[in-house]
Amino acid sequence: MGFQFESLNDFLVMDGHGVYVWASYVVTAIALTLLVLIPSVKRRQLLIRLQRQQRIDEGQQPRDEAH
Repeated sequence: MGFQFESLNDFLVMDGHGVYVWASYVVTAIALTLLVLIPSVKRRQLLIRLQRQQRIDEGQQPRDEAH
């Protein structure tokens, strides 16, 4: 069993279909990355808001204004 393409360029071009193949890999990688990052960012923002709300509920001043 041998390699199907004679050179790296043939592998990248894939008989004219390389643009579609590699574009689909890029789109998939971006989607998977966003599926990991977006919930992490949202969680961090939620924790910050909850901490801020907890300080307000306890009657404390926000840290920025505390002396």
